[in-house]
Amino acid sequence: MKAEIISVGTELLLGEIVDTNAAFVARELSLRGVTLQRKATVGDNLERISGLIRESLSRADLVILGGGLGPTDDDLTREGIAAVARETPAEDRELLAWLSGLFTSRGRTMAPINRKQAWLIPSASALPNPLGTAPGWFVTLPDGHEFAGKRIAALPGPPREMNRMFREELLPRLNLPAWAFYAVTLHTSGIGESDVATHLGDLTKIANPSVATYARKTGTDVRVAASAKSAEEARQLAEPVLEQARTALGRYIWAEEKTGDAPATLAGAVIKLLAGRSLGLVEAGSGGTLALQFAGAAALKGAAISDDHATLLTLGLTPITLSRDGVCSEVAALELAHGARERFGTGVGLSVCAAAEGEQQGQVAIAIVGEGLERVASVNWPGDAGQVRERAASTALNLAFRALSAAEADQTQAGQTQVNQTQAGQR
Repeated sequence: MKAEIISVGTELLLGEIVDTNAAFVARELSLRGVTLQRKATVGDNLERISGLIRESLSRADLVILGGGLGPTDDDLTREGIAAVARETPAEDRELLAWLSGLFTSRGRTMAPINRKQAWLIPSASALPNPLGTAPGWFVTLPDGHEFAGKRIAALPGPPREMNRMFREELLPRLNLPAWAFYAVTLHTSGIGESDVATHLGDLTKIANPSVATYARKTGTDVRVAASAKSAEEARQLAEPVLEQARTALGRYIWAEEKTGDAPATLAGAVIKLLAGRSLGLVEAGSGGTLALQFAGAAALKGAAISDDHATLLTLGLTPITLSRDGVCSEVAALELAHGARERFGTGVGLSVCAAAEGEQQGQVAIAIVGEGLERVASVNWPGDAGQVRERAASTALNLAFRALSAAEADQTQAGQTQVNQTQAGQR
């Protein structure tokens, strides 16, 4: 089945309200094997609504509209559908009785304007709404119509009402075949989206399973997704391609996340790599953005957050570095990472030095130190103060992940070498 979504409302078109309904419907449709071709937003204008419905019907089997089912003159979804169906809305007795009873049960008198919410056209059946006053519509266009057999669904705008109506009323009427969706997201760091695409090569060109890349704050995500008649078939379809993606991206992957899993975080991956070691932080200029990523983590023993030079001097920054190189230098970051480790008595010290404002705005230096571990890096990020702080924290997490991963790999290799030497000696 091919579907399109139309979100109705001038407030959505102008960005006054964020359209979460379309995202919800898109996810639900994809899980059931429906191909979503387009999402569109239209204001409260009858001609544009009906025109967009016709355009969508020319491509899709199902058109789902969200919003515009209220009682006022600018709620025009019903009128738009009626115009496309070439049918005249009329009050439905059962709907009107239900609606009137709903107001009475709440100790209110129904205003005449609300009678509009009891309208139906001959090709429409009502979708019950136990949470609001706006029933939905489910329309199957009749024989003789240019889009005969195609369907239109109209759902209310409030997300709580729309979500329930979609799942409990609309889905059963669609009679969709059994279908399953399987997806795994590979979270990567230390590599840009274009480089990820280069590593993946022709994998991004196949259709089912599909391989798609998404730029995120902490790096680039790669989603491998497959659909089939059963979950097991979908998994088997995805697994060979997923394995190729794992091989292609290797050391850049910091987590894998399946549909339904709790969201993975780069800070969580860093904590796992700490392997029981404690962590101390010093932040200069990033306003605690990095420390917030570790909120509630037992591994974090302490964090010092300050832009004050005198305070930073007590945390490991030396006067000569401050005067010669400045706070946002690799030398300063390294001194503060050692200072974090000493101040909090931790196994690992991590620092971030960021110029969120001023002449050096965007300059960031990060360092991580530990037993046999020392890594430092610097970048220059364009953006406003908030963006610089956010990117500084992400860069620090990326550096920590790469440094700890490399240290773990070295330790594993050293252990294997020792085992091989022992075995050789025994022989």
